[in-house]
Amino acid sequence: MDRMYRMQRYFYDLTRKYYLLGRDQLLDDMNVQPGERVLEAGCGTARNLIILARRHPDSHFYGLDASAAMLETAQAKVDAAGVKNTVLKTALADDFKHDETFGLTDKFDKIFFSYSISMIPPWRESIENALANLKPGGYVFIVDFYDQRDLPAPFRRFLKWWLSKFHVKFWPELMPYLESLDSNSAARLTVSPLFRRYSFIARIEKN
Repeated sequence: MDRMYRMQRYFYDLTRKYYLLGRDQLLDDMNVQPGERVLEAGCGTARNLIILARRHPDSHFYGLDASAAMLETAQAKVDAAGVKNTVLKTALADDFKHDETFGLTDKFDKIFFSYSISMIPPWRESIENALANLKPGGYVFIVDFYDQRDLPAPFRRFLKWWLSKFHVKFWPELMPYLESLDSNSAARLTVSPLFRRYSFIARIEKN
């Protein structure tokens, strides 16, 4: 991850805004309340966290990323933005713990993945770990690439080819897994396709 992002981190936000569609809608939909603890798993440059921290100065925001190089850029951006309610740590999404990683007594109120699930090979374990570090009644949110089946076939083929250059993949087993959480009463699931199934937002409420 450090090799891939060592140079990309300097222009990541400028390029990603054109195709990581649905991120801002997710931030609006999260409905963060005062005092809540919110974690982004795979926070990248902390773009999303800075937006949330400015909107909700009375809440607490945390970010983790596998790339220490990316987090150097993220911390610089957090410092430049002057937000004091954001903490960043180098950690893996499938391995973090609210207490050991962030020194928290209580679990998180909300955890979100913004275009990171498609880059995490142990995506299932990462979602399970997020739920394990979430309070009962808390929410896991995911925004990411969908199957694009309502878009023209040439565009789908090009998009998958291009994204593969950045180690991005839509996991076909992801939706069945999320639906199994709902059917097993472990959580309540809502999935909203966006932009003709270009992407989706999943909202998972922990029972």
